[in-house]
Amino acid sequence: MTLVPHRRLQRQLALLPLLWCAAGAANAAEKVVVHAWRLGDAVQVRAQASVIAPQALIWRTLTDYDRLAEFVPGISQSRVLERRGSTSTVAQVGTAHLWFFTYRIEVVVESSEQPPDAIGIRLLKGNLKQLDGRYQIDQVEGKEGEFLLTWSGVIEPALPVPLLIAMPLMRANIAEQFAGMVREVERREARRAQGKAE
Repeated sequence: MTLVPHRRLQRQLALLPLLWCAAGAANAAEKVVVHAWRLGDAVQVRAQASVIAPQALIWRTLTDYDRLAEFVPGISQSRVLERRGSTSTVAQVGTAHLWFFTYRIEVVVESSEQPPDAIGIRLLKGNLKQLDGRYQIDQVEGKEGEFLLTWSGVIEPALPVPLLIAMPLMRANIAEQFAGMVREVERREARRAQGKAE
């Protein structure tokens, strides 16, 4: 993690959570809604978006672990180390950015698939103290072919990062990655509708 110590910057950091909340609504994809709040020393994040695509296509995108680095911002490497039934062990490398701060993330996670609508993620090892999350795909009532995609989880960096920084940093990281996942679902659906294979 790179920190730039400067009095003026430190004063600006006091406004960071408020500025990020305002910027988040303006810059995020229209249909992506992200909330973050403190949970002890960790950050609880919840991201949601409605997606018009077949549930099977959404599922294939979420579980395309070896290709995540191609379409999820912040992930530079993603590789399946082992598959055992509905459980996959995945190694990932990436970075979380916010203004002048960069936090490199290197983790091995266990992905427990509960088809057709849920995937649990838990940290096995890496430079996060906590990473427990879940993807959920729910049919939007009364809207055939539309699904509500949700990611919710708890994240805590292993290094001591003040919550003043950790909160907007982790929120920004999840918002960017979740929006990237939604964009890829929409891209694949557009290709499917045009009769083009992946």
